[in-house]
Amino acid sequence: MTTILRSALYMPAVNQRAMDKARELPVDAVVFDLEDAVAAGKKAAAREQLLAQLAAGGYGPRQLVARCNALATPWGEADIRALAVTPVTTLCLPKVESVAQLHQVSALLEELQRPDMTLWAMIETPAGVANVEAIAGYGRLTALLMGTTDLACELRLPSDPARTGLQYALGRCVMAARQAGVTVLDGVYLDIKNEAGLRAVCEQGRALGFDGKTLIHPGQIAVTNTVFGPDAAALEHARRVLDSWEQATVAGKGVAVLDGKLIETMHVDEARRVLAAAAHIERLERG
Repeated sequence: MTTILRSALYMPAVNQRAMDKARELPVDAVVFDLEDAVAAGKKAAAREQLLAQLAAGGYGPRQLVARCNALATPWGEADIRALAVTPVTTLCLPKVESVAQLHQVSALLEELQRPDMTLWAMIETPAGVANVEAIAGYGRLTALLMGTTDLACELRLPSDPARTGLQYALGRCVMAARQAGVTVLDGVYLDIKNEAGLRAVCEQGRALGFDGKTLIHPGQIAVTNTVFGPDAAALEHARRVLDSWEQATVAGKGVAVLDGKLIETMHVDEARRVLAAAAHIERLERG
């Protein structure tokens, strides 16, 4: 399973047409949503609809994720039990605030004989931010997702395109993800018709160190993939870095130099990551 995640699109499990369309979208991950996007009275029906959708298949190389309801709700355990026998490889857990929540879900997955199923944790509250280092380091966890809308509300932040009040939380979560070696995705952008605003917030997220972004509309995919994906210049540079490193290795040298700049192992690792991203994008585009 690839770890390249430029874009992760939330897809309401109550929306059959949207889930069908997701099979053709150039998105890295489809996050089928049983939580926020589904009213209480439609939870069971949405779950059954999602199970049928997953059984039909056809999503190609896209990572399949399900945002289930929390175990503390009336629907959480039923969600997890149902999803454990589907092609979904990852559960996205809302409002994670402690390792104890992750352990409870993990224990249920062990009972259901799904040791392979990974977890994504949404950081949406001050408590989640306060405990994010421990959450990020949990063994089954592979990604942190920012729930910036809920977090801004809980912090009582004014509307601000620059997200000034969120900078501490965003930076701390990126740091925690890097320390733990997991993916970290920025929160959603709600103004779906504002492409310039989306691009600006994507560029800000990338500058802060995020790997990609969660999305709420297919129209946001192209901009997000462009900003968080490697461009032609980055790909060419990565190839040259690896060529220079290989030549230096063959010559028995411990270092390499490219365009007058020293190349170290960290640069080689980044070059390989960039080329892996390009290979993933090619597979995705082929369907």
